Amino acid sequence: MSIVPKETIEVIAQSIGISNFSPDVAPALATDVEYRVREIMQEAIKCMRHSKRTILTVDDVDSAVKLRNVEPLYGFTSGGPRQFKKAAGHKDLFYVDDKDVEFKDLIEAPLPKTPLDTGVITHWLAIEGVQPAIPENAPIEALAVPSDNKKSEYKEDGLPVDTKLPVKHVLSRELQLYFDKIKELTLSRSDSILFKEALVSLATDSGIHPLVPYFTYFIADEVTRNLNDFSILFALMRVARSLLQNQQIHIEPYLHQLMPSIITCLAAKRLGSRFSDNHWELRSFTANLVASICKRYGHVYHNLQPRVTRTLLHAFLDPTKALPQHYGAIQGLAAFGPSVVRLLILPNLEPYLRLLEPEMQLEKQKNGMKRHEAWRVYGALLCAAGICMYDQLKTFPNLLSPPTRAILKSNKKILTTKPSMTFCYLLNWDLHT
Repeated sequence: MSIVPKETIEVIAQSIGISNFSPDVAPALATDVEYRVREIMQEAIKCMRHSKRTILTVDDVDSAVKLRNVEPLYGFTSGGPRQFKKAAGHKDLFYVDDKDVEFKDLIEAPLPKTPLDTGVITHWLAIEGVQPAIPENAPIEALAVPSDNKKSEYKEDGLPVDTKLPVKHVLSRELQLYFDKIKELTLSRSDSILFKEALVSLATDSGIHPLVPYFTYFIADEVTRNLNDFSILFALMRVARSLLQNQQIHIEPYLHQLMPSIITCLAAKRLGSRFSDNHWELRSFTANLVASICKRYGHVYHNLQPRVTRTLLHAFLDPTKALPQHYGAIQGLAAFGPSVVRLLILPNLEPYLRLLEPEMQLEKQKNGMKRHEAWRVYGALLCAAGICMYDQLKTFPNLLSPPTRAILKSNKKILTTKPSMTFCYLLNWDLHT
């Protein structure tokens, strides 16, 4: 049985001039009216939910009518409450007493404002962590809580200074715990399996992008504090390499904070406080890291590699620098490839060897550390020159004599893994025979 009474159908039929229809028609029409009303209201509820609201409005019903290709309702709406009156002769029938409107008043009435159509626009909420000053974004000053103790700042000429308040960066609890755990593992001075898994996570996880500024600040701060702790420095460089290997995060805006720390671990005067600290390995590791950064981001920052190369060249040619600094500079330049070696190291090789030779010939009893450092630098020069010579051999293999080519061919595997050996073979077979 329909919830719409048949009497309502009869009243509506009489209002439009239909009075002589069969008694069986009213119940059938009532059932159909109920079905149509339910259909419209279900569509209206869908529109309400898609609009993220919990209150059904007239606009939702109007949208549902349009979706069903039904002619919309026309007329003027009233902002006041509806006044229902009871129909005479029907105890359950009520109607709204419409006010009589003069046609002249209706014509002279001002037109209502045209409603705006619903549309979707896009804008940048933030670009590389910076909120652009556009009308769609609320100004930073509007987001700040006003303070009664705020003091105005003025320049020397009396004009006010515009100070921008910092934007609060909110991290989830999970990211905070993740960051604290990585810090703990990095500073624990242990090469545990858990630390290696953490490095893999830093190199592959795409959800750590909000932590990139925190990691760059952490690396820069800890490198400054722990120049005498070799294990922490090496761990920090491994963390930096993992972050740079992660293709899912955007680390380019933070390279200016990260590069000074990496260059420090490459060309600093002293890394570690004990004689057993293998700072030579740390410098070689960092040299490859610097080369990979310049190779990956050189097309974005065109002056990145020239600036790094200039810094390393000054450290290499400065006689007041310590030999470990020269070693780091040579390794850094050699990591850029044979072209840089041929252009910057080989022209300065002969005068530098004249300065290095006295240090290499020191007796162990007098200054064994100095002699050891000199031979380390000499080995770095051999590797750099070997890289350049090996590149020339691949380009012009007929420059060598047949016996030398036979030796090189028999030791192809060694020369592929250790290009500096090429330089030694050239010296022994072509230059000394």
